[in-house]
Amino acid sequence: MLHKAMQNRWTRLLIGILGTFINAAGVNYFIVPVGLYSGGILGVSQLLRTLIAGRVPLPAGVDIAGALYMLLNLPLILLAWRALGRVFVVRTLVCTATSSFFYSVITAPAAPILEERIACCLVGGIIGGLGLGVTLTAGCSSGGLDILGLWLAKRGSHFTVGRFSISFNAVLYALCAFLFDLQTALYSLIYNIFSMFMVDRAHQQGINVQVFIFTRNEDAEMPRKIMQGLGRGVTYWEGLGAYTGKQIRVMCVAVSKFEEEDLRRIVLDEDPHAFFIVHEGVRIEGNFIRKVS
Repeated sequence: MLHKAMQNRWTRLLIGILGTFINAAGVNYFIVPVGLYSGGILGVSQLLRTLIAGRVPLPAGVDIAGALYMLLNLPLILLAWRALGRVFVVRTLVCTATSSFFYSVITAPAAPILEERIACCLVGGIIGGLGLGVTLTAGCSSGGLDILGLWLAKRGSHFTVGRFSISFNAVLYALCAFLFDLQTALYSLIYNIFSMFMVDRAHQQGINVQVFIFTRNEDAEMPRKIMQGLGRGVTYWEGLGAYTGKQIRVMCVAVSKFEEEDLRRIVLDEDPHAFFIVHEGVRIEGNFIRKVS
């Protein structure tokens, strides 16, 4: 059902916006009340907010970290315009604006919802990371390090969005330890690791899948439809079923997890009795296009 919804561009945008709301709720309800810091550009925005608040009175009921987040994202949106395509940039601009809005208006509780800081890190990381992953899967981005991570991934780097964010945040949290205390930095880092793990699990375009297809359909139409429909190469060879003693065709296709359902639909339309073996999370190098939308 979700995959079908993703075929409509307006539905995808609404799902992306929903992801920004989920992420902002996870951050403001579980991370902000215990005095921890998010990673990436939002973490930088929260750090600047704390430093400003120590010198200038801030308005009640509004977190200026949201406005700072939007300002800091403008150069990254320009990078996305030049490197990742106009459609992606429009979605990113909308989702960055909604993220900034939600970060600003979702009021953090006066007292932490959970007593233990580590529990807040876990729950906030799962909710926030899930929201970011949903936004990315919808072909959108809430800005920040997502853009740089996708840019690196598209250029063939081994960095996933999550791994790149963890590397950047190691520097950010070292600064937090210097400005505040080591405990705040460590708990913030723990939260970020939980969050980025969820991003990598929820972001289906970032998960590589190797699919073996076994079919008795020897027509060249099936490989052709796969290549036309997905823009992916197909390698096949002829085999022999040991149990039946009949000729079969074995096809191998490398796709993202997001494309797996489309591949399955194309194959089953041609051969409803086709057999699949799916290897998820494989490492793929060379001429493999990483799609961000």
